[in-house]
Amino acid sequence: MEDKNYLQDLKEIKDLMNKSTQFISLSGLSGVLAGIYALIGAVYVQTLLLENTESYIAFESMTFKKIIATAVIVLLASLFTAYVMTVNKAKKVGENMWNTSSKRLLVNFAIPLVTGGIFILLLLRHENYGLIAPATLLFYGLACVNASKYTLRDVRYLGISEIILGLLAVEFSGFGLYFWILGFGICHIVYGAMMHFKYDRK
Repeated sequence: MEDKNYLQDLKEIKDLMNKSTQFISLSGLSGVLAGIYALIGAVYVQTLLLENTESYIAFESMTFKKIIATAVIVLLASLFTAYVMTVNKAKKVGENMWNTSSKRLLVNFAIPLVTGGIFILLLLRHENYGLIAPATLLFYGLACVNASKYTLRDVRYLGISEIILGLLAVEFSGFGLYFWILGFGICHIVYGAMMHFKYDRK
């Protein structure tokens, strides 16, 4: 009987330690919605590309600006959705949104992401358009892996998937948009759904 109580106490201590070091209020459903936003944006970009008689690399100025604007809108919509749904989930589980774990998560996620953003701006400046899609996947994947130790383990697997797709996008440079669809669209929907059914419905 005492052994059972001892094991139960150890389990409770372990759970408390995990909660103190990990931010567990990430919303899986927000990942699904981010994937849907990405797919809608990709369909719009594909329409623009089909209307453009030039190659994927040599965009018309106006078409390229529309593509960049679409990517920014998808990013902002995804971030806003993730923030709102994560705040709501944190309230439901009684977790403080801005605790030590969430701050560590944000910092570790932001470092690779901001670095990638600067790198992509440099690619734009030097007109290396073919590397933009792979770079977004690679740096986003690195950001997920880097931040995963402060949140749900599934984020690590999402990051690894994004890195693999980013490397494949470099090898098959003419299909960047399709790898972008797989990474930011399909992967977000799949992993978001897994996280939703695994954690959010408890």
